[in-house]
Amino acid sequence: MWRRNFMHLLNSIELRTCRYISSVSTSYTRHCFLLNNKQKFHHQWLLSAKKHETKSKHVNDLDIVDQNTFSYRTHTCGELRSNNVGQKVLLCGWVQFVRLSKFLLIRDSYGQTQCIVNNSDINISDIPLETIVMINGTVAARPKSMYNPEMETGEIEVIIDKIDILNEVDKLPFNLRNYQKPKEQLRLQYRYIDLRFPQMQSNLRQRSLLLHNMRKFLVEKHRFVEVETPTLFCRTPGGAREFIVPTHYSGLFYSLVQSPQQFKQMLMVGGIDRYFQVARCYRDESTRPDRQPEFTQLDIELSFTNLDCIINMIEQLLQETFLEDLPKSPFKRITYKEALENYGSDKPNLTYEWKLNNISHLLEQHSADPNFGAFSLAYSSSLGKLTTKYKETINSLRKKYNVRIILNENISRDIGQDINNQLKGITGEENDNILALGDKDNACLCLGDIRELLAPLLKSKNLLSWKDTIEPLWVVDFPLFVEGENGLQTCHHPFTAPHPEDLHLLDSDPLKVRSLAYDIVFNGNEVGGGSVRIHNAELQKKILNILNIDSNNLLHFINALKSGCPPHGGIALGIDRLMAIACRAESIRDVIAFPKTHEGKDPLSGAPNEVNDEDKKYYYIRSIE
Repeated sequence: MWRRNFMHLLNSIELRTCRYISSVSTSYTRHCFLLNNKQKFHHQWLLSAKKHETKSKHVNDLDIVDQNTFSYRTHTCGELRSNNVGQKVLLCGWVQFVRLSKFLLIRDSYGQTQCIVNNSDINISDIPLETIVMINGTVAARPKSMYNPEMETGEIEVIIDKIDILNEVDKLPFNLRNYQKPKEQLRLQYRYIDLRFPQMQSNLRQRSLLLHNMRKFLVEKHRFVEVETPTLFCRTPGGAREFIVPTHYSGLFYSLVQSPQQFKQMLMVGGIDRYFQVARCYRDESTRPDRQPEFTQLDIELSFTNLDCIINMIEQLLQETFLEDLPKSPFKRITYKEALENYGSDKPNLTYEWKLNNISHLLEQHSADPNFGAFSLAYSSSLGKLTTKYKETINSLRKKYNVRIILNENISRDIGQDINNQLKGITGEENDNILALGDKDNACLCLGDIRELLAPLLKSKNLLSWKDTIEPLWVVDFPLFVEGENGLQTCHHPFTAPHPEDLHLLDSDPLKVRSLAYDIVFNGNEVGGGSVRIHNAELQKKILNILNIDSNNLLHFINALKSGCPPHGGIALGIDRLMAIACRAESIRDVIAFPKTHEGKDPLSGAPNEVNDEDKKYYYIRSIE
């Protein structure tokens, strides 16, 4: 009996509470409306981009915030619903479409609303598309037979009481239609128009959301400190090529930092034991779809840590903030050697499980070189012979890596029927093979590129299963050094700590020394990399000496290490690459507001530009043809 009375009391309280809520102000009603109709960071209206949308699993205050504060509009164009019927509203946005001089579709960054002329004094027929307008009107319900399920506002329309043209558009260089998008070069030249496309709106808003949640994870949950570090610095020896910035002091130059590497390590010396920064970085390197001269990375460093702690931190960070579901921790982890020998790459794509086969033991008599290796890439014989196009690409890869490539139809002729029979016993009678012979690492790398080349072809013919998920992977135990044109060079950067088990090899066999470096790879893309750092000044000088780098050029840094530097390590995540993967974009340019082209140029402004003779004189520079 007491339980029934108690439940009756609860129901009574709930009823009174609902009645009270129904009587409160319009602003609270709007708040509840937004709360009950959570938008996925305000862009679910992007219907033309829906097939590209990624799932946001984050619900926070961004989902219910009023998007009309500090604005004279009352609602966005994606906000009105049937429970707004009868309200007076003020909308602002671009004219998307005009039909029959009666229907006008208005668009802003949040959605679309159909507006209707119900007054002969209002003329909309002459308004150019993409003109900015302000509409005062009344929300009305559409007849049920005219509901548009493709629009989030498809149950209502706004009857126009007044329309004001805020800025009439001039002739545009291209139309904002997904089915007739212009070439990328033209879109980059007029990027301020290209940004209006729904997919660009979605990508940039998701980028903002990702960074917001990363900051919350680091600051609110784990007490990291965000510190801004300088962009203008001195040149860092032993790393990527840097951009030089002239000064008005003769012969003196800055360099744009390729990363905040030295600064974040010196912050560890200074006791800022948990640092992060959304950092702008610059590298004067050749561009490609996943690289441009300036880029953004989430830079993280912490003291009193080790490799496993940092990997665990990044897995938690990505699990909580990435815009798609990821596999449960721990992520798969393999060594650099395993990655190279199994997949022919230090950033293998695990969305398809297709490995190389080490067949060096079958061909040992072909070379006395201790670095000789022979590897096979087996594929379904149902594919048949490769076309001339693929053979030409494979031949160019052969030249690039200076190895011998044997296609399936030539194996018996080139290395003998007996060895071909043994090969079939390893890879299967139902498979054909491509062989790579030569320097072990180069043979693997060449077959790795061929693997990437043929995988889409096999997939298109249903001869290779392919996962449509994110497959994260850690690659560890990189070599500390690799052979360069002028001696040894670092595999990552000169501040990476050698593996403690290999310290004895630094003098006798440095190429066998492993490093405490680690890369995280998503579907064949390196999205982050880091290492445990050298915190001992003498070891740092020794590494610089092996690399033929004058430690006097880094005296400020050496002195910092001597000043009581704690053990530390860190990582940098490439935000551009992460976002390109999350948004299923073809290149990082699709997730950057104002990117550069393949050549590192800016079509919008024409940069890089020439400077006049007066500026050249001021900065003590001259051009050499």
